[in-house]
Amino acid sequence: MSRPAIAHIDLDNLRHNYRLLDERAGKASVMAIVKADAYGHGLDLVAPALFAAGCRHFGVTDATEGARLRALLPPGAEAAIYPLSGIFDAEDAKLATENALIPVIAEPAQAGYLQQAGFADRVWIKVDTGMGRLGSHAPAGLAEACRRHGMRVEGILSHLACADEPEHPLNAMQADQFLTMLREFPEGTRGSLLNSAGMQIRPDMAADLVRPGIALYGAEPIPGWPMGLRPVMRLTGQVMQVREIPEGRSVSYGASFTAPETMPVAVVCLGYADGLPRGLSNRGAGIHGDARLPIVGRVCMDYVILDARNAPSIRPGDAVEFWGEALLANEVAASLDTIAYTLFTGVGHRVARKAHP
Repeated sequence: MSRPAIAHIDLDNLRHNYRLLDERAGKASVMAIVKADAYGHGLDLVAPALFAAGCRHFGVTDATEGARLRALLPPGAEAAIYPLSGIFDAEDAKLATENALIPVIAEPAQAGYLQQAGFADRVWIKVDTGMGRLGSHAPAGLAEACRRHGMRVEGILSHLACADEPEHPLNAMQADQFLTMLREFPEGTRGSLLNSAGMQIRPDMAADLVRPGIALYGAEPIPGWPMGLRPVMRLTGQVMQVREIPEGRSVSYGASFTAPETMPVAVVCLGYADGLPRGLSNRGAGIHGDARLPIVGRVCMDYVILDARNAPSIRPGDAVEFWGEALLANEVAASLDTIAYTLFTGVGHRVARKAHP
């Protein structure tokens, strides 16, 4: 490895989170959301671990991700893989057919692509209950078109817009709308509404499938309402150099930080090309041992510079954590007025993913 920027993936914590969510799901099954390379954690690490832990339902973005996931699972594995964005074109439909995927569709054209590819299996229909994003305008008509094309509509799926705000009135409105729409389908049609936060606020709406995403990876979905999750990713960079900066000398691009006194700084091998947000310039921190070391100057493409006055023992080769166990991703995200999802999915491809244990 030429570049010691590492996302450590704790599979024990992943399994803990899955078991916790599976227990909360009650009689419903858990669809583990592993889209976007398992939220940046590495699909090749996460999906086999979840399958071994008992997970049999997986949500991906599209058929390309679904085909990749199918190849990562044991040959002949009975795992249901759902492309949540549906089918984009004839190539997607071919991949869905060849890899026994279960598309979640919202438009008649998607059913047409599937028919042309000879697809004659299960589909789900996405309905809009208030999110204002993807959703069929005429789900009953779409379901009938699917049946004419030889497909079986197994269930309907919708998505909560404000589940991380427990008191938001849209949550109840969406739940009521979903039940109304589900009753319009034949008896036995399955349903899925709840995401990670939804599992906390409306466990009564678990239906047949719940779809946790961020909770699987250990970021608490609702501030101040912990579920007992454990962080799965720990992002670290290696100290390349420790040097002394004289009083009055500036640091990094734009000279945005000036040393108030002669002070040690640590140059760490991690930058915005690796996924460390540039917005942390002069406001974020890294963790070395028990010490919190402020970021000084601007985050660079390949490096970040830390005030090392609180870490007299720091040396080249040491690891510094930027989020994980000691510094939660939610805390880092809040300081940037964003969410942990953007941190995880922003970790670059040149950052090695290393599974532990």
